[in-house]
Amino acid sequence: MNKITDDILCKVEKPSRYVGGELNQVIKNPEDVNIRFAFCFPDVYEVGMSHLGTRILYHTINERKDTYCERVFTPWPDMEGLMRENNIKLFSLETKTSLDKFDMLGFTLQYEMSYTNILNMLDMSGITIRASERGEDEPIIMAGGPCAYNPEPLYDIVDFFEIGEGEEMMNDVLEVYARHKANGKVNKKEFLREISKIGGIYVPSLYDVTYNEDGTIKEFKPKYEDVPAKIKKRIVNDFDSVAFPDEMIVPYTEIVHDRVVLETARGCTNGCRFCQAGMIYRPVREKTTNTLLEQARKALKATGYNEVSLASLSICDYSNIQNLISSLILEHEGDKVGIALPSIRVDAFSVDLIKEIQKVRKTGLTFAPEAGSQRMRDIINKGLTEERILEAAKSAFESGWSTIKLYFILGLPYETTEDAAGIGELAEKMADVYFGIPKNVRNKGLKITVSTSILVPKPFTPFQWAPMARPEIVDERIKAVRGAIKSRSIVYNYHEQETSFMEAVFARGDRRTCDVLIKAFEKGAKFDGWSEYFNMDIWNEAMAECNLDPDFYVYRDRSYEEILPWDFIDIGVNRKYLERENEKAKKAELTKNCLEGCTGCGINVNFREGKCFEGAIRN
Repeated sequence: MNKITDDILCKVEKPSRYVGGELNQVIKNPEDVNIRFAFCFPDVYEVGMSHLGTRILYHTINERKDTYCERVFTPWPDMEGLMRENNIKLFSLETKTSLDKFDMLGFTLQYEMSYTNILNMLDMSGITIRASERGEDEPIIMAGGPCAYNPEPLYDIVDFFEIGEGEEMMNDVLEVYARHKANGKVNKKEFLREISKIGGIYVPSLYDVTYNEDGTIKEFKPKYEDVPAKIKKRIVNDFDSVAFPDEMIVPYTEIVHDRVVLETARGCTNGCRFCQAGMIYRPVREKTTNTLLEQARKALKATGYNEVSLASLSICDYSNIQNLISSLILEHEGDKVGIALPSIRVDAFSVDLIKEIQKVRKTGLTFAPEAGSQRMRDIINKGLTEERILEAAKSAFESGWSTIKLYFILGLPYETTEDAAGIGELAEKMADVYFGIPKNVRNKGLKITVSTSILVPKPFTPFQWAPMARPEIVDERIKAVRGAIKSRSIVYNYHEQETSFMEAVFARGDRRTCDVLIKAFEKGAKFDGWSEYFNMDIWNEAMAECNLDPDFYVYRDRSYEEILPWDFIDIGVNRKYLERENEKAKKAELTKNCLEGCTGCGINVNFREGKCFEGAIRN
């Protein structure tokens, strides 16, 4: 295999993406291990290295003495061009080994528009794209992550999927692989058949799907009696003691989140009806404050970073948040270590917390009310009143903030044009709050940035049966938002619709979308999550050539009786609960936060091995 040279590196943007050798990278002798595993992130280095799940699994797998886990990221098009020109295969950062030499490749599925990059990474490595055509001597391809909750669009690309949390599941799989390899050459079919019995593992080739005349799924069933009909997601029961990297890799180049990241909790108590993460990551589990303080101590010492980010779906819901923040400040303020809270609730309490950690320097503040009108906030079960939003804004302005970002969703089910206009009206009311504060109290230069994205109704949410809003409706809603904004202090940004449309095709698609994905890649689709590379014409051509009507997946209302492409996965939350939540949405009825009492989603009954609020001090 040809190798990259300094001459090539001098010709590309950010050569540090491709060299490896960073502080705390794991170094092993490949001759001393039995299994070579490549952890593949289908995006550029700066994005992939910012992803905490990647860092956790890199650490977990490398704790095994018999396995060497190395990192691979998608080369930027300038580097890809030079690699193809010089016949250089895609390689790992640690040992510069080409991907076709590994035993197993693991792809993380964080967003649907990265799928073409998976195909490109395989192609750059000389690996057969279709699993059904891949040879015995080629690596086994696996995938996991939030998008794996609808794995079907990748059914003939990926050999097996991990559904749920991978720390323990990955070890279970590698144990089986190590045993098969010890017996000589690994027979893929035998290996896949055996791991299909491991909780959380889905092997698409072991299942058949038939369709009704109207295109809906008639039946989804295993080919063999010993293969499970339902795949139950895996969870980590003892979250407080789960493997976590003390020595995180420190990149040579700036990455998106360039700091120590601590995972405080998994799951969410709020039950927003549009939110997939709030459903699939149940039950809610926390790490103890002592564990987090110790992890922060070790990570800061090992990396030299001067900022700690506290990560969870909603950090202010962590049961001991005030004590955690004050303890971190007390211990590390002498070293000028900052604390970041990336996901906060829209309330005065959250503002007070941020006030505490930003006494020295004020950065911008981000709130996500999600909907502009009270009716819509009740429909999505946001549990947030206008009064609380404006109270939070007032508290922020009085504390010295003058720059606020607001995030909203357009195209929600049961939304009207008036609801959309409510987004602009809410921003105007926030501006009024600012100007109502005496000049000697507030900071100059008010800037409110309003951003709207388009809802893609995701699997395992109460809105999974709803259609996505059509372009003309979204255009109307965008105009309504823009029309309601009068103040020069308010800036409005909105997402393009075409990428959201394709995201919906794959988020809601079945096996038949796999051919479209491959066809689009063959026509040149890659880096579809990057606006400068996304090309809708390619996708339209691919769908036409595959005789696939995207409207069937994107704009169609589904009945509760229909078999959905992901119905074979058991996330622990009852389907009836999701149906009930959708019906409540139609009536704009709220469901209480789990902290106020159990809402009967089923997770405590279906997943008795993992209780809600495990590790939380409130219990």
